[in-house]
Amino acid sequence: MDNSDSKKPFNLDLKAEVAKGTYSNLAIISHSVSEFVIDFAAMLPGLPKPEVQSRIIMTPEHCKRLLNALTDNIGRYEAQFGPISLDAPQQKGTINLADLTPPHGTKS
Repeated sequence: MDNSDSKKPFNLDLKAEVAKGTYSNLAIISHSVSEFVIDFAAMLPGLPKPEVQSRIIMTPEHCKRLLNALTDNIGRYEAQFGPISLDAPQQKGTINLADLTPPHGTKS
């Protein structure tokens, strides 16, 4: 695969209200044949339930590109700062919507 296109300068318009970012410690991911939907939410003390902060809808191809970019960046992060531990006793941070839906024939 030729990565020469990735070396070209890239201009990006970043508005001030977007530049400050949005905190998320929970991602809920669902998909259809044509898109992936990722809801980023925040579970915070004192709030009765997580609040969706942002929804991103991507094609499967772009979602896989995001996966590859995250894998690459996590590898570089860990090379610089050490391994990221997932052993801390926390609630699972990514949820598949299918995990939340009761099996057919049962009631919630």
